[in-house]
Amino acid sequence: MPSTTLQKKPSDRTSGKLFEFQAQLPRLPVPSLDETLPKYLKTLEPLLSKEKLAKTKKTVEEFAQSAQGKELQRRLEARASEPGRVNWLAEWWNDLSYMGYRDPVVPYVSYFYAYKDDKLRREPTKRAAAIVRAAWEFRRQVSTGELAPEMARTTPLCSYSYNYMFNATRIPVKPSDYEATYDLATNERITVVRNNQFFDLQLFHDGQLLSAAEIESQLDRIVEVADSDAAVPVGILTSDNRDLWADNYKLLSEASPKNAEILEKIQSSAFLLCLDNTRPVTREEYHRTYWHGDGSNRWFDKSLQFIVCDNGKAGFLGEHSSMDGTPTCRMNDYVLDQTLNNKVDLGNGAVRAGLPAPEQLRFVTPPPVVRAIEEAGNRFKSVVDQHQLRVLQYEGFGKDEIKKLGFSPDGFVQMAIQLGYFKLYGQSRATYEAAATRKFAHGRTETCRSVSNESVEFCQSFENPLLSAGEKVAALQAAVKAHGSYAKACSDGKGVDRHLLGLRLSLKPGEEKPAIFQDPAYAESSHWYLSTSQLSSEHFEGWGFSEVVPDGYGVAYTIRKDSVIFHIAAMKNKFGLNSDHLAHLVKEALGEMRLAVVAAKLSETAAKPKL
Repeated sequence: MPSTTLQKKPSDRTSGKLFEFQAQLPRLPVPSLDETLPKYLKTLEPLLSKEKLAKTKKTVEEFAQSAQGKELQRRLEARASEPGRVNWLAEWWNDLSYMGYRDPVVPYVSYFYAYKDDKLRREPTKRAAAIVRAAWEFRRQVSTGELAPEMARTTPLCSYSYNYMFNATRIPVKPSDYEATYDLATNERITVVRNNQFFDLQLFHDGQLLSAAEIESQLDRIVEVADSDAAVPVGILTSDNRDLWADNYKLLSEASPKNAEILEKIQSSAFLLCLDNTRPVTREEYHRTYWHGDGSNRWFDKSLQFIVCDNGKAGFLGEHSSMDGTPTCRMNDYVLDQTLNNKVDLGNGAVRAGLPAPEQLRFVTPPPVVRAIEEAGNRFKSVVDQHQLRVLQYEGFGKDEIKKLGFSPDGFVQMAIQLGYFKLYGQSRATYEAAATRKFAHGRTETCRSVSNESVEFCQSFENPLLSAGEKVAALQAAVKAHGSYAKACSDGKGVDRHLLGLRLSLKPGEEKPAIFQDPAYAESSHWYLSTSQLSSEHFEGWGFSEVVPDGYGVAYTIRKDSVIFHIAAMKNKFGLNSDHLAHLVKEALGEMRLAVVAAKLSETAAKPKL
């Protein structure tokens, strides 16, 4: 068995360049009620009727003046100032949104990145070996702390989540899971899965890291062994409802002492490498492959999974619970920069004689375990079949052109999503955009509420044929400005959603819930009909995640220099959602917005007096 040194929580490392600013990071602030409540009401204006808004305004004003409101604020401020508490929100947020969330992590929690093709390495095991070498170098820099901290211009970002990147896994437990981390120095191994069979691959031999040629050779051995046999798809268990998986985790581990050893080997390994026997071609095919696959050739609890298909297509799947997308985006961008641009150190081209064969990890699967696997497989298929997906590759323009037009790329694309939705449904509805709060210690995200009075006026303006291009562009400019202002407030820890959540969670058992949280507007304004987020890399062919409500869409987008890629997911159910239609109308919106800006500029130029 490996030496694992399991920890439920990693130590808050402070050594090395990666953590050089960690001790200096400010704490996440607790905004005042006077800051949050007027801002909250402002976000409700475009979503509620005048009558509902008036009722809500009265409720909010009463809460602001009430003894209970002031007491909840006092409690939250006291929590934030407790000695030893790094972040007042972190523990609550991690449990409520992730560890205590019981729906399957795939498709509902995890996210994926689709890689550009590597034309230098079209053979799957050759590409996989290069990815492993590049990822291992990134891991080495994390382990030694020599990796530079992330910066938002001149502001350092929290590096704490890097503790959960490698040799980490989510463990299923009732009523709330936990994240286990393992010692990097004593677990210099990866888990490889092929044809539903798991293998333990040591990456060092005689004290020396395997070269890319040696890793490729070992992967070829794994493919040969796995493809000559069949195995019960134990990995599908990790796709299940977390309570069911917790029960089956116990069933699996207690079926044989060998199973407990295998589980520990998988969980303590640096990351998972999935060698799929599929050959996806279309964008929808490979997005679905990385998003969920067939559910079997995976271990969805692992923090990092690299996926390589038989035709050389590749991608990445991240378990979201303890780490948001920005650190893994950085890591994947590094891996792709190294491999696609042939910068990766492949090591010696020779394959040393006597490399020990990778260890095949054979689970013992008595009939109760097999039944559990079959049932989990049926549930996985049912969940996946309920989902529709459309990938929009918009090649009309990208980041460079949007900047030339005078707009923030993210704000411009957010408004295109708003206009596309407005075209489809004739109204604007509550929209979530993830805003990072990593300038604060242990910071994660705040909700940027993208719908504003200005965004609604923008949508209405662009659908009004009587308005001039100049009037439409003025509305667009106002909407993008309002979006940028709110997004900045969120990044500064001054959004409304996390503060309101903190106030609500400050209630003690048995205390009456304040009217502000029983008001229908509170639930309606956080029912995310559009759940959106941007992560961008020139090396990505998009990324994605699911919707967060049954009657909503999940819209992940990548803004490249000359294109924008949208992953639009939704359920197939009684609400009649249509990802194809939304994609079509977002594309239409982008074109109309650019044409309006160009027309307005031409009109402005023509109106200037000639000298």
